[in-house]
Amino acid sequence: MEQKLIWLREQVLQRLDLSGSTTNEELLETIERTVFEQSAAEYIPVAEKQAAVFRIFHSFRGLDILQPLIENHEVTEIMVNSHEEIFFEQAGQISRYPAAFENREKLEDIIQTIVGQVNRIVNESSPIVDARLQDGSRVNVVLPPIALKGPTMTIRKFPANPMTMEQLVEQGTLTEEASRLLEKLVAAKFNIFISGGTGSGKTTLLNALTRFIPEDERIITIEDSAELRIDSIANLVSLETRNANTEGKGCIPMRELIRTSLRMRPNRIIVGEVRGAEALDMLQAMNTGHDGSLSTGHANSVHDMLSRLETMVLSGAELPLQVIRKQVGSAIDIMIHLSRMRDRSRKIIEISEISCVKEGEIILNPLYLFKDEGDTAEGRVNGRLEATGNRLYHASKLELAGMKM
Repeated sequence: MEQKLIWLREQVLQRLDLSGSTTNEELLETIERTVFEQSAAEYIPVAEKQAAVFRIFHSFRGLDILQPLIENHEVTEIMVNSHEEIFFEQAGQISRYPAAFENREKLEDIIQTIVGQVNRIVNESSPIVDARLQDGSRVNVVLPPIALKGPTMTIRKFPANPMTMEQLVEQGTLTEEASRLLEKLVAAKFNIFISGGTGSGKTTLLNALTRFIPEDERIITIEDSAELRIDSIANLVSLETRNANTEGKGCIPMRELIRTSLRMRPNRIIVGEVRGAEALDMLQAMNTGHDGSLSTGHANSVHDMLSRLETMVLSGAELPLQVIRKQVGSAIDIMIHLSRMRDRSRKIIEISEISCVKEGEIILNPLYLFKDEGDTAEGRVNGRLEATGNRLYHASKLELAGMKM
């Protein structure tokens, strides 16, 4: 079947007017005519004909064999290890995809098309790049010689409609009580930092929290690759970093975007994810009147995230550790940690307030902690996010906003 598809594609290519622009309708008509003419000479079942038409069309205008996975809303991650080895995640389960690219060159063409659409470059001299698809899905590409099996691509898909806090409560990510608290904290302009491992739902939660921001505020978002889908704020500016060109020039890092955002009269700044020295600029922004700012980072726990923030700041500035901890303590009000559980569900396992810095150590005030009570008979995690009974140590922002715990 693969050889037949390759042959049919060549026949379509010969019939196309390569000197002009062919519309999708014209291309589809040419493909259908070619396939039906072939079926007149050689019997092809109806289902195979339909599959061949879409497969050939996607090889010209879509992502070739990956297109069905892109269009499947239940697929959350696509992992291309090489042109012959593809996996995908659906409902938390990772499976091997039965199809493969016809050759390595075809996969390389798809990669170049994707990165070219967002004005990025990837080649042997610059073999790693982050990009995105038109639907907002995040793409990471690694080329040889770094990737030993051949071109590697990972696509993180996001739902067409970002999940709301109500939906997160329904699926057990957090409780209704904790959701009401987070709504108050966002509205009252607490600075919130979300931590978690890969695929734990940090961006999903961040998107949901932005719905609690008052509609009349001006928001600046800063990301490596634009992922946030904020549709509840009209006065919104989205900034994205830029890689250097082939001459090594034109790079616009996150640090520069954060500094630029301070001159754009933001009410809040949302930094999609901090990974390095830009952590210092984010903390300084939070400390200079931009209350209500939000950000995320990779870590295994709240304490681990605080340590990582210290390391990030140190990578960009030679400051005493105690000074950095004071910066963190005065900038961030609330830490939220997400985890991907053993049953592959995503849950908030801790909501803590940074209460103070005492004797050079950041002191946390846990407000909610996840209580794990083992597994159900069906293998699901049995537990819930429970209030610790601790009160907010710093409640002044709530009082200024006319709210109570």
